[in-house]
Amino acid sequence: MRTDRTDTRAAAETAPPTDDAPVRFDTKIAVLLREDLEPWQRLNVTAFLVSGLGTAAPEVIGEPYEDADGTGYLPMFRQPVLVFEGTKELLSAAHGRALSRSLPVAVFTSELFATGNDRDNRAAVRAVPTAHLDLVGVGVHGPRNSVDKVLKGARMHP
Repeated sequence: MRTDRTDTRAAAETAPPTDDAPVRFDTKIAVLLREDLEPWQRLNVTAFLVSGLGTAAPEVIGEPYEDADGTGYLPMFRQPVLVFEGTKELLSAAHGRALSRSLPVAVFTSELFATGNDRDNRAAVRAVPTAHLDLVGVGVHGPRNSVDKVLKGARMHP
């Protein structure tokens, strides 16, 4: 019996996925950092921003890890976190685009470098109107196309 390309393609589309098949996510987790941050600041801001996204969108958290000896480890994101950088103006524009799309957004302002706890961090953000936040980082999660539009003009972190 002869099988043409159409039959083969249809069979592949209906076949159950294999464990080694590439996983493609319909959402994106992204962090946008201001380009003038010191290396330690980039790491600190990224860690804080992604912690907020994990609590706002629990579906992005995968299953707990376990090594071959049965030692358990905490679950992490089920998909990659992409890190971008841009100017202060780009961060402000991206922040506005994320809010206008009602995407979950985490913010880190320059004032947070001078605080040492969650209470003071929240008070520092609360003290400044949205349009005047001195953003050094923004974290966002949502549909891939929406996040891509939010990040328009940003470049991948080196």
